Amino acid sequence: MSASVFHADLDAFFASVEQLDHVELRGKPVVVGALPGRRGVVSACSYEARAFGIHSAMPISRALELCPHAAFLPVRFERYRELSKRVMAIFSDFTPDVRQISVDEAFLDMSGTEGLFGPPRAAAAAVKARVRAETGLTVSVGGGANRYVAKLASAFSKPDGLLVIDAGREEEFLDSVPLSRLWGVGGKTFARLSALGIDTVPRLRALSPEALERAAGKAGAAFLAAAARGLDPGIFGDEPQSRSMSAETTFERDVTGTEALEAVLLEQAQELMFRLMEEGLRSRTVHLKLRYEDFETTGIQETFAVPFASADEIFSRAKTLLAKKREEGRAVRLIGLAVANVGEDRGAQGELFASGSEKVASVERAVLDLRRRKGAVVTRARLLQRPPK
Repeated sequence: MSASVFHADLDAFFASVEQLDHVELRGKPVVVGALPGRRGVVSACSYEARAFGIHSAMPISRALELCPHAAFLPVRFERYRELSKRVMAIFSDFTPDVRQISVDEAFLDMSGTEGLFGPPRAAAAAVKARVRAETGLTVSVGGGANRYVAKLASAFSKPDGLLVIDAGREEEFLDSVPLSRLWGVGGKTFARLSALGIDTVPRLRALSPEALERAAGKAGAAFLAAAARGLDPGIFGDEPQSRSMSAETTFERDVTGTEALEAVLLEQAQELMFRLMEEGLRSRTVHLKLRYEDFETTGIQETFAVPFASADEIFSRAKTLLAKKREEGRAVRLIGLAVANVGEDRGAQGELFASGSEKVASVERAVLDLRRRKGAVVTRARLLQRPPK
């Protein structure tokens, strides 16, 4: 098996788009998310902002304290989706097997393409060059024999990097990776392993299954045992993407606060609703996915009688599911939202909408049209709430 799997990850995507569109912001700290003085969290930030300690899901008030001179900008999903589509189309020119896992990253199965694009490193360089030439954005590409190794390689090549791990050399590569930076090892897991004297990947690999399960739990042990050997722990899944749309956020640091989780859910709901409207589709099922710090993954979904008419409806359902499913106090590493039972939008006829929802849907369409035509910044009131006095 060769290093035929690529993980392509756009660098600081939201912030990079803002720097692309606003020349004066290039080379300066940029924070995308809630605006200063408002309640909310950081959705994304530029590398210049990260140098000040800012990271995603951080309260915007804290980001302002760390870097008051940063440019604080609202999220512009439509612009990000526009560029994301262009990038994914470029990926599809290299392989028909593109699995998009978020708005800014995808796995590319390059099996059988060597005759067209050359060996993995040459193909990865070609992908990077096309993206930069046609969009102005940079993308980091990691290659490996499986998705986990490819994902880790792209993370270690950032920003604007290229790193291919040849098949059979996974453990050699992993032995050079600090355990604290092994993708998926959070702060609490690292602390528990360190307490056992496990502070390197080779030592983790040598730990007995029983000791590993005591330290990380059953799900965490299975993940770590595979990860330490460069095997695919299977955390990315292979569920079909047809008839559904999804958005996921993996936090740079595990999150325990409900407000931060709900803020991300609201952004995901808005993204999904606009994707549905852009493609002329409707959905009436919402699915919530949670992955905890110990890698236990759980989900819950609910199907409703009528399609969702607005992002607020999706968010309201998702928030209820979060309250039902989340175990209070447990740190969340990943949160995802999906809409299923997706079908063609046949218009607001008959009983397609619940009472009053048709007007809401009309407003959503008007906002989408305004953003398309004017590039206007239209931010949901819920994202602009001032903190209580």
